[in-house]
Amino acid sequence: MAVSRMRLLDLVKAQCRIFSTTFNPKGLRTGNKVLRQRLRGPALAAYYPRRTVTLKDLEDLYPEFETWDDFEEDRLESIQIAKQRGKGAPKKKRTAEESKKFAGKKKKPAVAAAPARSTF
Repeated sequence: MAVSRMRLLDLVKAQCRIFSTTFNPKGLRTGNKVLRQRLRGPALAAYYPRRTVTLKDLEDLYPEFETWDDFEEDRLESIQIAKQRGKGAPKKKRTAEESKKFAGKKKKPAVAAAPARSTF
């Protein structure tokens, strides 16, 4: 004796209500699997160390005080030395024409010819 479809649906609906699962008789994609997972935000936030106060933050808070950042001064000095040697970053293009000037000069890849096959 076969059980009617409606009776089976009622049984599945009661089962879902008891075990607190979602009732999805058509098997549609609902995203329930993703929504049941643990949230990743707290784990990612705990992975990275907390941000500490830097000298730049103190300069921004108290602009009236004169501060000296040795690391920043060393960085600026090394950039200046590199520019004098011609090893600095290139200047930015100011207009569209300047940026187009170098846009078409890409190197084309060389196509290697296949070796000739000899028949013996």
